[in-house]
Amino acid sequence: MMNLNKIYTDLLLTIGFLENEIQQNWKNLEKAYSKKSRHYHNLTHLEEMIASFEIYSDRLQNPNEILFSIFYHDFVYSASKKDNELKSAEYALVVLGEKSSINKPLVFDAICATQLHAHNTNEDINWLIDFDLKILAKDWEDYKIYFEQIRKEYRIYPDFLYKPGRAKALKHFLEYEFIFQTDEFRVLYEDKARLNIEKEISLLT
Repeated sequence: MMNLNKIYTDLLLTIGFLENEIQQNWKNLEKAYSKKSRHYHNLTHLEEMIASFEIYSDRLQNPNEILFSIFYHDFVYSASKKDNELKSAEYALVVLGEKSSINKPLVFDAICATQLHAHNTNEDINWLIDFDLKILAKDWEDYKIYFEQIRKEYRIYPDFLYKPGRAKALKHFLEYEFIFQTDEFRVLYEDKARLNIEKEISLLT
C-alpha cells in the first residue's frame, strides 16, 4: 500500500515547509479527497497517478512541481461546477504561500491543464495530463468500475441528462489526434483507451 502521507511529507519538507504546517495541510488534503461524494476523484486516484509519476519522474524537468500538482489537481471537486481545476490551482498557490523553492506558475498552469487535457508546450505538463488519463486504458473490467464511479459522482443528474453529456465528453477525446500527450503513453495506451471509450459510448447511446 502506498504511503501517501509520507510521500506528501517528504515533498513538502524538500520545498521548505515545517513539520507542523505539513501535518495540517495533509489533514486538509485527506479530508477533501475522502468526502463521501468522491467515488473516483479520491485518494486512490492520487495513488494511481503517483505510481505513474514514480516510473517516469526521471523524465521530468520539474518533478517537485508535478508531484505537488498531482496532490492538488482535484482538491476542489464538485460535479455541478465547471471551475474545479481553476479553484484547485488557486488553492494550491495559497498552500505554497511564499515558498520560493517551487515554480508556482508551473503548478498553477499544470493543475489548470487537467481540465481540457490538451497538448501543452510544457512537456512536464504533458506527463501530468497522461498520468491523469491513464485510467482510460485500463482493462475493460477496471475501466467499467471507473465509469460507474464517475456516474455515482454525477448522480444528481438523471440519465436523460447524464448519458448525452458523458457521451459528448468522451467523443471529444476521440476527436483529438491523440488522447495521450507523450510518445511513451501513446505507444502503450492510445489504442486501448480509444477502444474503451468507443465501447462506453455505445453503452451510453
